[in-house]
Amino acid sequence: MKPQQHNFDDADRRILRALQGNARLTIKEIAAEVGLSSTPVFERLKRLEKGGFIKGYVTILDADKLDLGFTVFCNVKLKRINRDITMDFVSRIQELSEVTECYNVSGNFDFMLKVRVQDMKSYQQFILNRLGVIESVAHIESTFVMKEEKQTYGVNITTKDDKPYFAMNI
Repeated sequence: MKPQQHNFDDADRRILRALQGNARLTIKEIAAEVGLSSTPVFERLKRLEKGGFIKGYVTILDADKLDLGFTVFCNVKLKRINRDITMDFVSRIQELSEVTECYNVSGNFDFMLKVRVQDMKSYQQFILNRLGVIESVAHIESTFVMKEEKQTYGVNITTKDDKPYFAMNI
């Protein structure tokens, strides 16, 4: 028997948008924000979680205050590409706590990693002793972040009632 499909609608979008703004909102606070009563919000929230729309809840930490504010985008090219090599590389990356994000990309490189460490010396040690020892790695190219200008953790969720947003008025 097929699992019951959830009709994803604007009320769900409003709930998700509220949670992206503050994942610590109570059911009552979400209900007030989206214009529904608590029971339907609770039921929708459970369906959204069960349906995989919500992957989890996190706390966003200040990397600078934790002395991990040295951010590097690290492009990695593998020696060869096949399923086993790729799966092994991804498995190894999962073990590297310095890697906060990993993307399989197209172009001149196979993967783009976001790495957070204390400083340049720490990054050098990461390359020499952690990433660089992975047998399948052929080439690494690093781009150092000088200043973070924008960082968001959510996705753009719009409803049919939203007005178009223009970043620049012409």
